[in-house]
Amino acid sequence: MRVRDLMTRDVVTVSPESPARDAAALLATKGFTALPVVDGAGTLVGVVTETDALRDRLPVDPRTLVHGEPSRARAVPRRTVADVMSEPVVAAAPGTDVAELARSMVRHGARSACVVDGKRLVGIVTRRDMLRAISRDDRTLAAEVLHRLSLYADAHRWTVSVVDGRVSIVDTVDDECDRHVAAVLAGAVPGVVDVRFPEARHAVDHG
Repeated sequence: MRVRDLMTRDVVTVSPESPARDAAALLATKGFTALPVVDGAGTLVGVVTETDALRDRLPVDPRTLVHGEPSRARAVPRRTVADVMSEPVVAAAPGTDVAELARSMVRHGARSACVVDGKRLVGIVTRRDMLRAISRDDRTLAAEVLHRLSLYADAHRWTVSVVDGRVSIVDTVDDECDRHVAAVLAGAVPGVVDVRFPEARHAVDHG
């Protein structure tokens, strides 16, 4: 599965000139993990995360000063998105393998990744998008496996069933080489646990 198959294309963005408080409001009310920042040409120039929006934004409670804590100069409020945004931790092209992107997001602790074509923002992918992909129901998995097999050979040749993510494939031709190709194609579908050929002359478990 490629990033383009999973990404959200209609992305909510902010501009560098947008008020920082507006970005904070979007993060708080819409449940976004991050907001891409784009310029007038649609070029990705940064992101605003919850951490970015919070940094230096909350004033010290004056009651703590009354009880003897030393006074500290308050940072000058950062008023625009350009003042608070950071560099994207993880970004990917539409053709990137989702497995590769997932590893990068886990490694960097990123909850979302911007998708760019060159420098232009074209989408966003979140951990939640990936979780949806690996938790699809058996009927959906069977349909996708059959679709992939039909791109390789005649769809009428295959019978596909899925139970709890375990795929069983019956091939009327029963060719060993084709079985290995089919196993690779089916096993690459997110959510598939293993692949079996129960009626093959030499039944193979590709789990």
